[in-house]
Amino acid sequence: MTRGRLTFDPWRATPGGGEAIIKFIHAADIHLDSPLRGLDRYEGAPVAECRGAARRALENLVRLAIEEKVAFVLIVGDLYDGDWPDYNTGLFFGLQMDKLRAHQIKVVLIRGNHDAQNKMTRDLRLPDNVHLLSEAAPETLPLDPYRVMIHGQSFATQAVTDNLAKTYPDRARGWFNIGMLHTSVNGREGHEHYAPCTLDDLRARQYQYWALGHIHKPEKLYQNDPVIAFPGNIQGRHVGESGAKGCLLVTVDDDHEVVAVEPRALDVVRWTTCRLDAAGALDGDDLLGRFRDRLVADWLPAAEDRLLALRVEVTGRCKAHAALAANWPRWTAEIRQTANAAGDGRVWVEKVVSRTRPEVVLDDAADGPLAELAAFLAELSADDDRLREFCDSELGDLRKKLDPDLLADLDPRALLDQIGPLLRSRLNARAGA
Repeated sequence: MTRGRLTFDPWRATPGGGEAIIKFIHAADIHLDSPLRGLDRYEGAPVAECRGAARRALENLVRLAIEEKVAFVLIVGDLYDGDWPDYNTGLFFGLQMDKLRAHQIKVVLIRGNHDAQNKMTRDLRLPDNVHLLSEAAPETLPLDPYRVMIHGQSFATQAVTDNLAKTYPDRARGWFNIGMLHTSVNGREGHEHYAPCTLDDLRARQYQYWALGHIHKPEKLYQNDPVIAFPGNIQGRHVGESGAKGCLLVTVDDDHEVVAVEPRALDVVRWTTCRLDAAGALDGDDLLGRFRDRLVADWLPAAEDRLLALRVEVTGRCKAHAALAANWPRWTAEIRQTANAAGDGRVWVEKVVSRTRPEVVLDDAADGPLAELAAFLAELSADDDRLREFCDSELGDLRKKLDPDLLADLDPRALLDQIGPLLRSRLNARAGA
């Protein structure tokens, strides 16, 4: 398994004089068997590898736990992406837990909004090394051999809007106390505001560690006394979940002090949005050369031998703009073919977005249709409100019929820069016919 860093750096606290006695893994938001979204099928795309990405990431987590000889693993909500379509998802999870049981590794989990108790119509008996904390009220689970006390509560329903943290018990003195909570804390952009609380609410419990879930980006909220952190999800599922994904490996000493928190990457497909500078590009071949160079020199190495799911945003003013805009589907396919060749089957180009612009504006001094077109486009370009109204009017029916995600990246000004060269190309072709 390839190791790698998550978004925030590992850190080591100053030991309180004791020796490191236990390690545990803090993971969340596994979303087992959730499909990767936004990946168009095309010849050469590595479909099979992407389909099983969440399972392979969980296998990496299990392998890490065994290699590091951890005492227990915490899974803080959204183990599943929703109700199982059949029992295979549960069977796979049980098989992985059996591997941990063979090494005497305990697993403690809570339900989140995706796998809340009332959303799951199927289940299987959990292996005896796995403990699911109650959804009825906060439950405390002592792990006597390690003097660890784990407090947590599962979601009974998807939309939990109560402040659960205020109902958790106070710490057990003489034990290392961990709170497990699936929460947005005081709110995070792009995530529903579930189990809201404040940092003061969490610190008031006087636990040594808060293991949080729900937010898919790794984040340290508090570094010490207590440690409060989100590990992020273990596998990115779409381009909005770019970068390394994984878990936190936590070391505790015999004075019940956190000695280290180390992010470990577990993902098998790495999502990345890459901006390709086309400024000054003379033609499409020039652009493809730049793409190949950046892919080989920068983007593939950053994926650390993982499969790379790549969104390419082509930007800049260039002479190649008109030719690219006039036949963008062809150049999208050319970029994908270049990725197939240079990436040796390790790159899936999720989408290619054109944000190039012409080096010069359309000639509005000429007579005839081209001049009228140039004048109209210039008027739209000079008035943002009119441009927005025009796009809303002309694309209104299309927005009603298509999936909103298909038009989510639509930029009226970028669209205007694409339409001009395309229309001019078509008018010139008709004039010469």
